[in-house]
Amino acid sequence: QKLIIVEGCQRSGAIVAVTGDGVNDSPALKKADIGIAMGIAGSDVTKQAADMILLDDNFASIVTGIEEGRLIFDNLKKSIAYTLRSNIPEITPFLSYIVLNIPLPLGTITILFIDLGTDMWPAISLAYEPSEADIMKRMPRDPKKDKLVNSRMISLAYGQIGPMQAFAGFFVYFVIMGENGFLPGDLINIRSDWEDRFNNSVVDSYGQEWTYDQRMMLQYTCHTAFFTSIITTQWADLIVCKTRRNCLFKQGMLGNKVLCAGLIFETLLAMFLSYCPGLSVALRTYPLHFSWWFPALPFSLLIFVYDEIRRLIIRKYPGGWVYQETYF
Repeated sequence: QKLIIVEGCQRSGAIVAVTGDGVNDSPALKKADIGIAMGIAGSDVTKQAADMILLDDNFASIVTGIEEGRLIFDNLKKSIAYTLRSNIPEITPFLSYIVLNIPLPLGTITILFIDLGTDMWPAISLAYEPSEADIMKRMPRDPKKDKLVNSRMISLAYGQIGPMQAFAGFFVYFVIMGENGFLPGDLINIRSDWEDRFNNSVVDSYGQEWTYDQRMMLQYTCHTAFFTSIITTQWADLIVCKTRRNCLFKQGMLGNKVLCAGLIFETLLAMFLSYCPGLSVALRTYPLHFSWWFPALPFSLLIFVYDEIRRLIIRKYPGGWVYQETYF
């Protein structure tokens, strides 16, 4: 009879959990989405058929186990979402380099700094994020549709947050180029002359001539600035990834000290790579003027405000268009 009930509930689209302790319960436990066996009173056959074993035979432990499972799934999603969002600002400089023929805005070494350095600790820190307040009020996820990585996560990372980070990088890039004499319109189709080792008379927008070594120093400075702009916007990205649905002010910052340490770590690492003597020769990272850290800050604030409003709409209109398109 248990098996018949389980099959009937599953046909109606329900997620079914079944408890049992006897051998006759094994078929129902095996068929259920979550089979739960008693650890003390349950038979060995029942335990083998089950997905979860209650060691203390206390039904309240089922709730604790489900909450922990949801927390793990939530935090995995948050960590993946955070990591994906820096892909767009890493690839668009190379696309613009090829399509627009401008000097390369971001170097391969600085991309490695992001992927293997500054992003590692923050991404791992999201695994330590406490559960959101409504985690046990949510409906069970659909195992056929609600995957760990879905189209909504990709859309949010590559179509919304990622482009904001890319705009921040290009804004800093054009600011530095402009301050040094190269206006944005004059950078287009300059690549062949810019990269010519034997051309020591490339003229900027104000008629000044630039040698090859001077141009490369300016280009590597732009690489460093683009790198720091990604770090600046990743601050906001990491903070907004703390919660998928709730208000960030409700979730709080101090509950995850590993994440707070990760923010400090990536900032100090970015400053070390920018200002450490000798790295301009070894890694081609050049010291930045203090003012060049600020142009990316408005984009960081934009990401924070944008995502806070998105989550507010999701809470206010559950099941609405914003929920369907952006809730990952």
